Amino acid sequence: MLAAALTGFLTGLSLIVAIGAQNAFVLRQGLRRQHVLLVVAVCAVSDLVLIVAGVAGIGTIVERAPAVLVVVRWCGAAFLLGYGLLAARRALRGGQLEAAADRQLSAPAVLAASLAFTWLNPHVYLDTVLLVGSIASTHGTPGRWWFAVGAGLASIGWFTALGFGARTLTPLFRRPQAWRVLDGGIAVVMLTLATALLISG
Repeated sequence: MLAAALTGFLTGLSLIVAIGAQNAFVLRQGLRRQHVLLVVAVCAVSDLVLIVAGVAGIGTIVERAPAVLVVVRWCGAAFLLGYGLLAARRALRGGQLEAAADRQLSAPAVLAASLAFTWLNPHVYLDTVLLVGSIASTHGTPGRWWFAVGAGLASIGWFTALGFGARTLTPLFRRPQAWRVLDGGIAVVMLTLATALLISG
């Protein structure tokens, strides 16, 4: 059981610790210290739901419903394109931590963005549901749920560290240039992902 949980933990980390739209959003909210707990909770709980769905065998349904993934792909591409353009505009205008903190986003807006970054990403269904579900199934009936526990702990640990650990970078982001670099990087990631989704469609 411990081996299954450890494998799940390492698999979960390998899938989630990557430069992507969701991680970039969590990092930015952590730096701004705005609704960080809400963002971390939404991302972690969403991941847990997807992991359980994959281990329970929902992946077969996803495989048989390609039309759903097409809709998610186009909606996700449009969302990422819009957010990427906003990040690019922020990078060009510049800013700093205090100025960014003044522009408070409402909790509903942050909630909506967190849900969109998670559920409008078609890769999350392929990676978390199909891939995690497939690997978990190799551990047998009881072992696959221990695999899910390990993957879930990896998700919770990562989002918590990323969201609340971002504040350690606060001194760096008191410099306007640092915010411009961050937003420029976020813009590149978002626009690249949006383009990839459009091309794959």
